[in-house]
Amino acid sequence: MSREEVLEKVAKIISNHFDIEAEKVTDQLNIKDDLNADSISVMEFVLELEDEFGTEISDEDAEQIETVGAAVDYIMNHL
Repeated sequence: MSREEVLEKVAKIISNHFDIEAEKVTDQLNIKDDLNADSISVMEFVLELEDEFGTEISDEDAEQIETVGAAVDYIMNHL
């Protein structure tokens, strides 16, 4: 799976979860700051990533994922 394909899937998850157009989701988008996500929203997002990509994301790793690009990079490294 290419990075672009992962980014597209992550953007779709963010679009559905945070009510933002998928086309507006970029690597630099900060999940907490730009989307006003609280800790519960972030954990729900991480669970959706795990389901979509069939990977486990530890709590420690989830805390390090601050941007969409970081989420995509994490998934690319753990596929």
